[in-house]
Amino acid sequence: MRRRDFLAALPLAACRTADLDHPNLNEAAGLIDAQVSAQKIRAATLLVRHGSRRFARHFGEAQSIDTVFLLASITKPMTAAGVMKLVEQGKLSLDDPAHRHLPEFTEGDRSKVTVRHLLTHTSGLPDQLPDTIELRRRHAPLSDFVMRTFETPLLFEPGARVSYQSMGILLAAEIVERISGMPLRQWLAQQIFEPLGMRNTALGLGRFQIADTARSQAELAEAEYGGDPTAETWDWNSPYWRDLGAPWGGAHSTAPDVASLLDDFLRPSGKALSKETASAMITNQNQGLDKPWGVGWAVNSEWFGQSCSPRTFGHSGATGTLCWCDPEKDLTFVMLTTLPGRISNDLVIRPVANLVSQIT
Repeated sequence: MRRRDFLAALPLAACRTADLDHPNLNEAAGLIDAQVSAQKIRAATLLVRHGSRRFARHFGEAQSIDTVFLLASITKPMTAAGVMKLVEQGKLSLDDPAHRHLPEFTEGDRSKVTVRHLLTHTSGLPDQLPDTIELRRRHAPLSDFVMRTFETPLLFEPGARVSYQSMGILLAAEIVERISGMPLRQWLAQQIFEPLGMRNTALGLGRFQIADTARSQAELAEAEYGGDPTAETWDWNSPYWRDLGAPWGGAHSTAPDVASLLDDFLRPSGKALSKETASAMITNQNQGLDKPWGVGWAVNSEWFGQSCSPRTFGHSGATGTLCWCDPEKDLTFVMLTTLPGRISNDLVIRPVANLVSQIT
């Protein structure tokens, strides 16, 4: 059977698990179904929680709501949570200068960068390194990315502006590893994922095989992520990238696990982080600047649904992922897809998020 025929033959009832009923959800699912039928999206999952009720659907090649996806930048708040665990333990302060823990990071204005700057996109570091493609092409370890970040000039004085930066998250992760004495993937598993029951989540591949996960449509990505016919050895689907464990974008997870993470910030259980820490992470840290950010989490962002309240927090990912939680509506949204965000955001993710954000 051809792929088109197979997808068309998928029984929708077999793909549906829902106890939350709302016309906007049916419309949202229809939008995703249409893009799968048009062979624009290979696989997707959608999970919405409103109060105690849940709507869960999987689409296309996703075998269940528990299909594992590469999250991309939804990884960032996970890494930030790992940093905050050290803050709770008194081993680190957000206002520590980064060079206290990274003595290689001292030249010029680097001495002014704090841990808080690294986690709120105000450090002056770039999003990606100038030679990121070359580093990935030669399968560089994360330690090489760290050393290159130490050498990379800042784009502006720390704290003066907000500019999205993955390399700040990388250095925050390096601090975690140096203080904890263990790889970040192990630290997050022990301190965040396992306590929250996130059994299908890992930084890197963890216990998963690539074949167990949804295959990203990397051929449609931007060049720096592998949208190039010559990039198969280092793109999003390559063994190198999938198991590198990039702290800014290398986690794998499922929609239910991501929802569990969001909901533990909405109603902290204390199993991973305290109520005070969780509250700080979803509160704007960039007072007086033009773009609000929590600690690792985006807050009151244009990425979220148009009808979300200002207290909404979450994150998006370049692989075609979006998650958010609106505390005022007690509404949690997770959508994971295989279609890169540069296409899927306008095509389907934002329209779906807008529909869901209207639920009251």
